Amino acid sequence: MIFRPTPIAGVLEILAERARDSRGAFFRSFCVEEFARNGIDFHPVQASFSENLGRHTLRGMHWQAAPHEEVKLIRCVRGAVHDVALDIRAGSATFGRHVAVELSAEAGNAILIPAGVAHGFLTLTDDAVLEYMMDVPFAPGFGRGLRWNDPAFGIAWPAEPAVISDRDATWPPFGPDHA
Repeated sequence: MIFRPTPIAGVLEILAERARDSRGAFFRSFCVEEFARNGIDFHPVQASFSENLGRHTLRGMHWQAAPHEEVKLIRCVRGAVHDVALDIRAGSATFGRHVAVELSAEAGNAILIPAGVAHGFLTLTDDAVLEYMMDVPFAPGFGRGLRWNDPAFGIAWPAEPAVISDRDATWPPFGPDHA
């Protein structure tokens, strides 16, 4: 595994190192020891999948509020997505900045999203599936969000969403009530 830092502290792109032969390929998607050797204390306790039927489906921008913040490792296992991490951690040197990574099944890459960083994605293909690994169990009632196109953050999405939930389309602009 190759751990590639991004301009936002704690947000990492993780690249697969594939062993290829005539049968195909094999790669490690997670290893607690490799994460620890790279200074990352991540111990997933829950895994989920996000299935998205159509191209340009948008989900986000989401996070879990205190005291149920979560660290997430996200990988696209079918298709491709434009994945965005937005730093909304109070006092962070990169507060308000975002980073985007194309995740794809073909590349086998993943993104690590630290607690306090909002996350969202736009599918680039039909039938895109993402796997989420979280370090804490989901806590209903602590989910938060902000508008995917909040002008305060200037996220450049590669396309307008063709499919978006009512909730994601109507999150309020980011403000002090988002804690």
